[in-house]
Amino acid sequence: MSFAAPAEHYDRFMGRYSGPLGVALADAAGVGPGMRVLDVGCGPGALTGELVRRVGAERVAAIDPAAQFAAVCGERHPGADVRVGGAEALPWEDGSFDVVLACLVLLFMDDPEQGVREMVRVARPGGTVAACVWDTATGGMAMFRTFWDAARALDPAVEGERAMPGTADGDIAARLQAAGLEDVGGDPLVVRVEYPGFDDFWEPFTYGIGPAGAYLLGLPAARQAELRATCRASLPDGPFGLDARAWFARGTVPGAG
Repeated sequence: MSFAAPAEHYDRFMGRYSGPLGVALADAAGVGPGMRVLDVGCGPGALTGELVRRVGAERVAAIDPAAQFAAVCGERHPGADVRVGGAEALPWEDGSFDVVLACLVLLFMDDPEQGVREMVRVARPGGTVAACVWDTATGGMAMFRTFWDAARALDPAVEGERAMPGTADGDIAARLQAAGLEDVGGDPLVVRVEYPGFDDFWEPFTYGIGPAGAYLLGLPAARQAELRATCRASLPDGPFGLDARAWFARGTVPGAG
């Protein structure tokens, strides 16, 4: 799936989550000074920014298939090697990076198996490949759970994002193992986002970003209003916070030493 929305809309919709999640992902993957790191599916650059803070822009590369996201990422992080392209054909040589990361990307790859193989290829022997994806299979990402539960209350046939790659416990780890990584494992990553009120929760869905936004904009106006009202009824009045759990796994590229 490609993303055509402007970067500022993506920031309102998912950037508020991907910022703190990027910190948690970089911690869990062991990113530290002196490493050369790649951000696969960088979007407007939330994770890229955290990597730049840790290792310096000259040691960070990033790539995204959405040209407008890659452009903004490059503007926000001058000195980083930011390119336009997909995970399935990464434009770097074998063994170029110490750590290769994919944050909330696996489910949107055209070919996740090939994407993971490419991540492994460009990581050095002994290097780390890691990924995380929201838990939409069991509802651990409260923002999406609220939306899709409301959608299914109006239409029980709605599938939502429950069956997408990486969204179930163990799925990412299985893909890393299938790609030949060793010592695969990792605990879920959890972040929390605060909302000043319901409108701040709802408006970003109307931007049409991702499966939820596309689903919403595909509904007639009356059904959109029903879905909004159903979501509204399930959330508190005034400010509130929502937790978000992402499944995470990391593995080591064999062949070091």
